Amino acid sequence: MTHSSLTQSTLQGLSDREVTAQRAAGKGNDVPLQTSRTYWDILRDNLFTFINGVYLFLSLVLIVLGRASDVVVLAFVILLNVVVNLVQEVRAKNKLDKIALVTRPQAIVIRSGEERVIDPNEIVLGDVLVVHPGDQIVVDGSVVGDGSMKVDESLLTGESDLIPKQEGDPVYSGSFCVSGTACYGAEKVGADSLANKMTAAARKFRKSLTPLQRQINLMIRLLLGVAILLGFTASLQMLLRVTSLTRGVQNIAVIIGLVPSGLYLMITLAYTFGSLRIAQQSALVQQANAVESISNVDVMCLDKTGTLTANRINLQTVYPIDMDQPELAAILGDYAASASASNKTNEAIALACPGSKRPVTTEVPFGSAHKWSAIAFADGAGVYVLGAAEILAAAIGLTR
Repeated sequence: MTHSSLTQSTLQGLSDREVTAQRAAGKGNDVPLQTSRTYWDILRDNLFTFINGVYLFLSLVLIVLGRASDVVVLAFVILLNVVVNLVQEVRAKNKLDKIALVTRPQAIVIRSGEERVIDPNEIVLGDVLVVHPGDQIVVDGSVVGDGSMKVDESLLTGESDLIPKQEGDPVYSGSFCVSGTACYGAEKVGADSLANKMTAAARKFRKSLTPLQRQINLMIRLLLGVAILLGFTASLQMLLRVTSLTRGVQNIAVIIGLVPSGLYLMITLAYTFGSLRIAQQSALVQQANAVESISNVDVMCLDKTGTLTANRINLQTVYPIDMDQPELAAILGDYAASASASNKTNEAIALACPGSKRPVTTEVPFGSAHKWSAIAFADGAGVYVLGAAEILAAAIGLTR
């Protein structure tokens, strides 16, 4: 009897009526999938900025002075900067929304003694969930039943060591089952789960200025202060009739020119061209100023499974050594079909090389520590070991 059938016979889980009652009581895991900022947030963050406020103030002063034609340049700078950033960030939002939907995990839950594949939003407090190798733990709880597994909690703790879990041990959302199969009861769902708490903190958007942007803002503040002081002096001279009205207006227009609009325009264009070049390399720029930020990066560390990939693998080609390809494919298919504990690699082999389940006398499940698994068939067909090439080559004395 496999562990899956044993689980179904010993753990009944909640009934449909109990699930409905839990959801009605607000004890469900239906947390909205917030993928990124809203369109209004993007528009507000790009429109209501310090620089835009300065240029708007200067534009109003020029209009009051009757020099509306001079406002065209400032309006062009503001409009170009807003449009470029809006297009860039809306494009990034749409891409991130699609990625968040594609990588959303599924959950296997036991209800009324049957396993069902559901969306994590449909989980309720008290549900019994099943995890196999490669599955993500989607809510907090404790292991129930006689199963055991090893869990990768590195995304939560930063520690790469696998943590063994047996009956009564706590499990946390955001971790992954690496080996073994077990069931756990949902004890914290929705906003109370650890993963949702961490995600809520991570999704808080923080707009960070680059060193160049901070320096430009500081310089514009200083020049704006000087311009205001000189403009006040020029206005006072007109009131005291030290200078004529025409001459005073000309002086104020020149003073306004002290605040550099062309410099900000050049920075916007530089960010734009940089973003376009990065986009041509199939990369996604969420904010235009990331072009400057990434130029200062010396070391980049990336997490793989579940973050950059969807934890799905496919077997494309089998390269046999000292045997025919159909013979090797048949052995692999029987191996995958006969394994009691499956994982993503085993599933990929079974899909590409269909086989028949055969009686097994001895089996060593796959473990990340030793990086191999083994099966001895009862019909005397032999013992087969499947694992990492570098590990198996060293064990049997093969050299390159």
